[in-house]
Amino acid sequence: MLGDLLTPQNRPDPYPLYAQWREKAPVVRAGGSFVAVLGHAEAEQVLRGTQFGHPEPEVIDGGDPDHPVDAQGRVVRAFAFRNPPDHTRLRRLVSKAFTPRVIGNLQPRIEALATEAIDRILDAGEANFMETLAVPLPVTVIAELLGVPAGDRERFGAWSAAMARASDPGFLLPPGVAEQAAAARREFIAYFRDLAAERRRTPGEDLLSALVAVTDEGQVLSEGELLVTLTLLLVAGHETTTNLLGNGVLALLRNPEQYAALTGDGALAEAAVEEILRYDSPIQLTMRTALADTTLGDVPLAAGDQALVFIGAANRDPRAHRAPDTFDITRPPERHLAFGHGIHFCLGAPLARLEGRTVLRELARRVPGLQPAGDPEWAATVTLRGLSTLPVAVA
Repeated sequence: MLGDLLTPQNRPDPYPLYAQWREKAPVVRAGGSFVAVLGHAEAEQVLRGTQFGHPEPEVIDGGDPDHPVDAQGRVVRAFAFRNPPDHTRLRRLVSKAFTPRVIGNLQPRIEALATEAIDRILDAGEANFMETLAVPLPVTVIAELLGVPAGDRERFGAWSAAMARASDPGFLLPPGVAEQAAAARREFIAYFRDLAAERRRTPGEDLLSALVAVTDEGQVLSEGELLVTLTLLLVAGHETTTNLLGNGVLALLRNPEQYAALTGDGALAEAAVEEILRYDSPIQLTMRTALADTTLGDVPLAAGDQALVFIGAANRDPRAHRAPDTFDITRPPERHLAFGHGIHFCLGAPLARLEGRTVLRELARRVPGLQPAGDPEWAATVTLRGLSTLPVAVA
């Protein structure tokens, strides 16, 4: 099923294939211990419930240069890939540093970055939207938020891109991609180990300083927990927002009446972001493990079975969304799963939404004549859905 999504026919538009699968059943036994979850209600059940979670971290003898390990030799995972009570403890610690005030204070900087990128598009008359705005803006925001010096941000973005390319299951990865991601992770961890040590000596006003210092009833982030949290913030805070912006602008250009509505009323930017997230989700696939024997739809699962949740399919389920294949930024608010659900709901959702609505509002206000200028190219990944190229022009 996953391989079918990478064919030239399905990569640009996987949604007809999702519909075919979903029409057979909202939960499909996909072979062995795997089930594919395609329905919205069933995906919610997996993501919100205590019957599903993540497997225990593996134990590695002798350490692992690609991942920090704890005193018991277990690979340290970010809170997004942990179960309670570890998830609860780690998320609470990170939330104390990654506050609504921290995110709200970023708005002027996001507006300035959007203005600079739009100026370049207007001056040139045409551009690759991904290269000019969708890629550099989120990586600059997350780099500045973490206090990364300006001279280091180019490799910061390269590390994020390399790790994102390896987000798919291993059997789908082209030769060399996993090795490039491992090298990027090693370099990233080494870099932030040094930068964190510097922030301990000389704290600043950045998020890294706050994460280094955060405490909760005597609990602190260990060095390994800090480093994997930073890795999560980098990839989740950069790649997914890049895809939100690219997928959104493509949807607006392919539905010019929707872009015209946005140019006529910038207040629609907030609703537009939610519709983009539902219509063409930046994250298409996530996985959970059954923690006990259970039933999902009509399919029995044994403890240890793997549920592959197709977020993109769930967000187009006609049982949950009216006319799900229609892109409509005036759609009444509807619950989508682009940021997950339940205890693992994306901690960075407010930042992604802020970046998305700021860019869309400014783009519609300043470039009402934005038009496609060629065929877009999609990145060759299944888990993360986004564009590598989006040519645009100013009418």
